[in-house]
Amino acid sequence: MALPTIQLFNTMTGQKEPLVPLKDGELGVYVCGPTVYSYVHIGNARTFTVFDVVVRFLRAVGYRVRYVRNYTDVDDKIIKAANEGGETAQAVSERFIQAFREDAAALKLLEPDVSPRVSEHLPEILSIIRALIDRGVAYESRGDVYFQVSRYAAYAKLSHRNLDDLRAGERVQPGEQKREPLDFALWKAAKPGEPSWESPWGPGRPGWHIECSAMSAKYLGETFDLHGGGVDLVFPHHENEIAQSEAASGKPFARYWMHANFLDLEGAKMSKSLGNVVRLRDALGRVDAEALRFFFLSTHYRSPLNFVDKALSDADARMEYFYETLRKVDERVGGKEFGAGPVHGAPGRHLAAFLAALADDFNYASGMADVSALFTELNELTDRPPVKDKPVVGRTLQALRADVRKVAAVLGLFEDAPAAWLLRRRDRAVREKGIDVARVEGLLEARRAARAAKDYAASDRLRDELKGLGVETMDTAAGTSWKVA
Repeated sequence: MALPTIQLFNTMTGQKEPLVPLKDGELGVYVCGPTVYSYVHIGNARTFTVFDVVVRFLRAVGYRVRYVRNYTDVDDKIIKAANEGGETAQAVSERFIQAFREDAAALKLLEPDVSPRVSEHLPEILSIIRALIDRGVAYESRGDVYFQVSRYAAYAKLSHRNLDDLRAGERVQPGEQKREPLDFALWKAAKPGEPSWESPWGPGRPGWHIECSAMSAKYLGETFDLHGGGVDLVFPHHENEIAQSEAASGKPFARYWMHANFLDLEGAKMSKSLGNVVRLRDALGRVDAEALRFFFLSTHYRSPLNFVDKALSDADARMEYFYETLRKVDERVGGKEFGAGPVHGAPGRHLAAFLAALADDFNYASGMADVSALFTELNELTDRPPVKDKPVVGRTLQALRADVRKVAAVLGLFEDAPAAWLLRRRDRAVREKGIDVARVEGLLEARRAARAAKDYAASDRLRDELKGLGVETMDTAAGTSWKVA
């Protein structure tokens, strides 16, 4: 099967380009993972969801993808958190790795093929540092080792920054032993109260940037296809990765670069220093995980996204609509046989349009319009009387339902059993609004009896009473169900 041509916006070149793998049918993808000193926040979660869909889509259209996302478990922030809490840095990082895994599973993020940790890759890190020193682009200074930016002519080719401006804005900080302000640490000499490892330059620990160069090279090769992360990593992290990797190997590093834009909080950029960061775990306590995922995918990944309560409630309502539609479809045609024959229109057109949108720079935001059109058609067909054109309608509904499953595999949405998802949402809404379920069930039973007796006036009165309690009833061929209005 011929694989589709995919266009992506390459941060390196500043334009959309066809994605051409190093090896036919195979793609290596590296995404910078969390620094595990605290719970992951929703800005990180948006980035990880973006690349989760990238990987899902690439696999769905036939590529063999090796997906690597690391854990930064050696870092100043981890050491600070450990010292403040009276723990070891290892204990802090291990606890937050497990927390991240729990949150990632709730958000339906795929587990990467490899999830390497910095602490487990010291030999690879030391090997690159030695190569950089041997090539004259790094130097040792009192137990520290620095990359000398002036020795790498292509520095800032990713961020497209002016080196003179960068030099003017940098200063050598107290305790640093570097020659020039732009030089960055590859190895940091050991300090009291910090974890350390042996090296040719004395005990110490790796700098931040070197880790991703070492781990990506080990699992994807010195040159690989696609590197991703948040836009905040373009400079200096990804810029430094490129410099040290290419200076060490003499080969191109990543061939394509993708960056997800910021998630703002009520119109302001989230910042730990400002105290306006929302943890993913807390967000998952406020809204259904799938609705949160839908919210992350509501805007193109290169555009900023504003985290506001109304947007979350709109996403939740939209997911309820999707699952309510699927519930009706499954009740109508699930497990039934309608034989071979014609269908209405061209059911596959919505799926084709959706896949085409994602092939154009992974534009799932545009693809959502095609998903909405697919669900609109599902609703129109389920609203038809069951007797009219029954085999044709049934075959069409089943074809469209199969397309929803293909969309679901790409987006990580609509994968739950509709009745189970709707029940969970109802239970959450009941708790939030303090609805007396026993009273609701009693009124529903009385209404069922009134309908069976064809006492429609009593049925309508009971329906209005339920509405006053904040409950909406739905009468279908399968019976009466209810939800929180």
